[in-house]
Amino acid sequence: MSFLELTDLRKTYGDVVALENFNLTVEKGEFISLLGPSGCGKTTTLQMIAGFTEPTAGKIVLSGRDLVSVPPAKRGLGIVFQSYALFPHLSAAENVAFGLDMRKVDRASRDERVREALAMVGLKGYEDRFPRRMSGGQQQRVAVARALVIRPEILLLDEPLSNLDAKMREEMQGELLSIQRRLGTTTILVTHDQQEAMALSNRVVVMSKGRIEQIASPVEAYNHPASPFVASFLGKTNTLSGEVRGGTLSVGDYRADVPGADGPVAVTLRPEKMRFDATGLRGTVASRVFQGNSWSYHVDTAQGEVLVLRQNDGQPLPVEGEPVFVSWSPADMGVHREGARHG
Repeated sequence: MSFLELTDLRKTYGDVVALENFNLTVEKGEFISLLGPSGCGKTTTLQMIAGFTEPTAGKIVLSGRDLVSVPPAKRGLGIVFQSYALFPHLSAAENVAFGLDMRKVDRASRDERVREALAMVGLKGYEDRFPRRMSGGQQQRVAVARALVIRPEILLLDEPLSNLDAKMREEMQGELLSIQRRLGTTTILVTHDQQEAMALSNRVVVMSKGRIEQIASPVEAYNHPASPFVASFLGKTNTLSGEVRGGTLSVGDYRADVPGADGPVAVTLRPEKMRFDATGLRGTVASRVFQGNSWSYHVDTAQGEVLVLRQNDGQPLPVEGEPVFVSWSPADMGVHREGARHG
């Protein structure tokens, strides 16, 4: 039995389906990200795990215990909200101690655990400081310390870094990952930031319109997306129309052997996996942009515009207006038949 099991979760609001057929197992110590655009159901899923939202159907089982009927305060989960939700009239130490006070932890143990938690997030010496005198990053660290001080079975993170600037967000990603690995706390993060999810997670759950599109490691999801949506959501991608006949895929002048049924397909390709070759998809260089260590090419083809990224390795590369053939390895493309979806 897995540590956490979400089985056939469903949530509706009247006629609106917010989540459908959601199935996920999480092992102890994993860092999982629920990733997708606004309205995809990721926050609804987190709120159901936390107990703030009741499922319309399905099960949530933690270490063999059914959580659906357990009140939020009794679930033993640590939660960090997007707004941090710190009490402005309490100091950092008092904010962190709040959950321990609710659990009637004795004062000596409480004070020691609060000091340890603040030191763990790099805020030793900030015990008496109030939120209004702290930066966004410092407030976020207090929120993490408050969630971890109760020694939760699972840490739930609801877009906790979205209010930080880019530099602070990157620093806090490193802090979160370091803390999670050091403590081994099972963590579930809700985010719409692809880079954040791929940097932090053991696995990502890519969601769209209330359904799971793919569950995989970040590397697997990026290199082998299960659907055109996943390919386009996780970084830049080219989506080309093709057709399979007799085991041969045709994309314009490009040919490759592929298994599966005949019919129209969508072919997804990362720009860095494409190359200029002697044969392949015929096109013309519309523009190219120098990016230091690479060149970014826009190539006009009969299949539409194609983005190609090539390393600046000193080798000759085509110029604007030059006719070219664009090719790629069959192993680097995704071939998606209509209606295909992978969990």
